[in-house]
Amino acid sequence: MPGLYYEQFTVGQVFAHPWARTVTEADNTLFSLMTMNPQPLHLDAESSAKTEFGQRLVNSLFTLGLMVGMSVNDTTFGTTIANLGFTDVRFPKPVFHGDTLKVRTTVESMRESKSRRDAGVLVLRHSAYNQRGEEVATCLRTLLVRRQPTSASTSD
Repeated sequence: MPGLYYEQFTVGQVFAHPWARTVTEADNTLFSLMTMNPQPLHLDAESSAKTEFGQRLVNSLFTLGLMVGMSVNDTTFGTTIANLGFTDVRFPKPVFHGDTLKVRTTVESMRESKSRRDAGVLVLRHSAYNQRGEEVATCLRTLLVRRQPTSASTSD
């Protein structure tokens, strides 16, 4: 499904994205290694077992990326021009190997771009929930989105 143009969004609109994704040990290990993050909380089962969590934590930046990525197909696939920023990023509960995440997106605000007539600025709140319905991540994402193209009129 192609993404939505700026005009197709409304403030308060909610997208309950239809799919879920189970986070694996391989996801966590590969992401941590690819981003050069050797944090034992992500990679060392023995030392992580001695923490208050009793096991390895999924890298929070993987969780953030997965949360945003799971929203793209329903919202901005092919219509995003650029991400302008992420704010209010929070991880209220940890994510562990085997957790299954679902994502919901809410349109917080929107305005026409001041510098580009072909674009609008959206602020989306992405929220991720585990299989128990606990919120595990949330953020505000500001992005530049294409406006609906106008058909060029032809003259004879």
